[in-house]
Amino acid sequence: MFRVVIPARYASSRMPGKLLMSIAGKPMVQWVHERSCAAGAREVLIAADDERIASAARAFGAQAVMTGTHSSGTDRIAEVARSRGWAGQDIVVNVQGDEPLMPSACIAQVAELLAAEPQADIGTLASAIESLEELLDPNVVKVVTDARGMALYFSRAPIPWNRDGSAAGLDQRDFGGARRHRGIYAYRVAALLRLAQLPRSELEEREKLEQLRALEHGMRIYIGEALERPGPDVNTPADLQRVSALLAR
Repeated sequence: MFRVVIPARYASSRMPGKLLMSIAGKPMVQWVHERSCAAGAREVLIAADDERIASAARAFGAQAVMTGTHSSGTDRIAEVARSRGWAGQDIVVNVQGDEPLMPSACIAQVAELLAAEPQADIGTLASAIESLEELLDPNVVKVVTDARGMALYFSRAPIPWNRDGSAAGLDQRDFGGARRHRGIYAYRVAALLRLAQLPRSELEEREKLEQLRALEHGMRIYIGEALERPGPDVNTPADLQRVSALLAR
């Protein structure tokens, strides 16, 4: 069995309080909580840094935990794991609070993936890139793996790069074989606590991708093919409108 922790920060730089914004009559974080509960977790916690989020969570029946100020959701979940004394081999899934369209099947899948791969410290998901535009978009994180499915590298750059599909230097015509990382993680608690204690790495600072810290320090990240394609997350008002329209259906 696994646990889910939803890190919930109020002071989003682009959309403060976005997790409390209404989508089809519910605060955004409630949609995430409901999908997490439907995944079969033994426990679902909302880790909040602001009483407004905690109060809203309790109002719809969720279990909320107040945490300190953290720079990442990983650090916030690590605080919860430490304070609750979870065992090192326990599995906890990080479901981002701004992903109301994350399928329950993917939440369960990423936990099962880690449980089935004893050599991995972290499990996460990817899906095929479906367009050249997606490959070239720096907001879409790409991942490449070894033959066993362990991550070799994550990047905002278009990887893998097909030399023969690029006749004019940085021009590219081929996106075959490229995969998009889906930002949902399952951690063994011992690995989570270790990751939270490690210093930020050079590659992490360059790419602004926290998972590179794990790779640079020799941690193993196992990648599974997402059973379902998650819907868009919410980073801008336009995203909120799009997700609201999808959920209103």
